[in-house]
Amino acid sequence: MLNWLNIIQFFIIVTVVYVFYISFIKNTSSEKLVRGLFGLGIIWAFSLILPWLHLDLLGRFLHWIALFLSVALIVIFQPELRKFLALMGNIHGLKNVIFAFKQTAKKTTDKQKSIEEIIKAVTYMSEKHTGALIVFPDDTDDGVIERYGTKIDAIISSELLLTIFFNKTPLHDGAVIIMNNKIAYAGAILPLSQNQLQWKYGTRHRAALGMSEMSKATVLVVSEETGDISFAEKGTIKKYDDLKKIRNKLEKLLIK
Repeated sequence: MLNWLNIIQFFIIVTVVYVFYISFIKNTSSEKLVRGLFGLGIIWAFSLILPWLHLDLLGRFLHWIALFLSVALIVIFQPELRKFLALMGNIHGLKNVIFAFKQTAKKTTDKQKSIEEIIKAVTYMSEKHTGALIVFPDDTDDGVIERYGTKIDAIISSELLLTIFFNKTPLHDGAVIIMNNKIAYAGAILPLSQNQLQWKYGTRHRAALGMSEMSKATVLVVSEETGDISFAEKGTIKKYDDLKKIRNKLEKLLIK
């Protein structure tokens, strides 16, 4: 019988398996085995879900397919299974799995805190009409980003962001670069877009658009004139009025 408790347990299992896979299995000889187990798990899941949807015949069919594949996997992946079981029997290995799981959870929590700090800062700057540029580079943009700005390498905080963009500081006219969940650079001078923009967009928006045109980076802009909050990416710029949408956007950028 499928219920919410079973669904929660299923997602817990998936999370544990994913962390274990990233930490110990990926790019090893056991990777094919784990992929096979993952595919088998999907078939088993559907064999349980389909009867709940009153598709009993199809559910039984998938159940027998899953049984057959389970036996086949044991035969085909005997060497990989021995290595896998040896790893599971290793106490030190299990400690590493638990440690990796804790580290992943901690990183997610830290990124959530960073998102809240950024939202706090840009909300205040929007209300006070303080101009700001915050760049979120793609992983492939390192070579482009390193050419710009003063190195900061500091934990993200609303206080630091507000200090950087305060109009009496020497770095306020440039952009902040967020990398590895830190304020990596400040005062970065971004390339200006050569495309024709609407009259309401100033130099900051042109710089944000220019950066999004020459890289895969996404750039958050706070307008000094209107207080509007916008995101530039892939050569386009879009205004965000809803705080929930801004948070969702930042989660997509920082929690990958």
